[in-house]
Amino acid sequence: MASCLPSSPNKAAGLSISDEGKNVMQTKLSTITNGVDITRMKETITAVKAAPELGSFRFRIQNRWIDAGETRSEVQPFTAGGKEVRHNSGFTLVADEPDVLLGSDRGANPVEHLLHALASCVTTSTIYHAAARGIAVEQVESTLEGVLDLNGFLGLNPNVRNGYQNITMKLRIKGDFSDEQLRELSSLGPQFSPVYDSITRGVPVALSAERMK
Repeated sequence: MASCLPSSPNKAAGLSISDEGKNVMQTKLSTITNGVDITRMKETITAVKAAPELGSFRFRIQNRWIDAGETRSEVQPFTAGGKEVRHNSGFTLVADEPDVLLGSDRGANPVEHLLHALASCVTTSTIYHAAARGIAVEQVESTLEGVLDLNGFLGLNPNVRNGYQNITMKLRIKGDFSDEQLRELSSLGPQFSPVYDSITRGVPVALSAERMK
């Protein structure tokens, strides 16, 4: 007995439902590279191109001293294109000093946080710009080291700077790409990273103080 149900239009066209599902999945995958939504990226670029003021962001943290070398920072809402944006959850950043530097070692110290910020930003910049170029990356790791001389911080030698004297960063990138693309990838972080730019080119810091009540 023939079925009373109408035949599937997809089957009539020679396309099964499973094939159609696969095509939809492939389309979705093709818009995601390195975990980055390429469609949203292109929309963002188009929007900022049309209205450059949308590219203005302000990030904020609220810091509080706890004891000895320990401080804690609460990440605040930021502004994007003049509009306030709240994070999906709260973030607390803990900084302390190791025992040898008179702290309780409850967190990475500030200069270690700086290395983390540099590594994270260079990596993210590499991944985003690789995605924009259609270069798939499987894995990225990095090792960083900063050299610092306490003679500067302790005020013992005015010729020694307080901060890092130099920082070295080694990237390891895994993926199916050519040597030429690897060289291109290694240049993307330094070229586009905001933190790399802030460290290597310097940034004005306006500091003021007031009495707490």
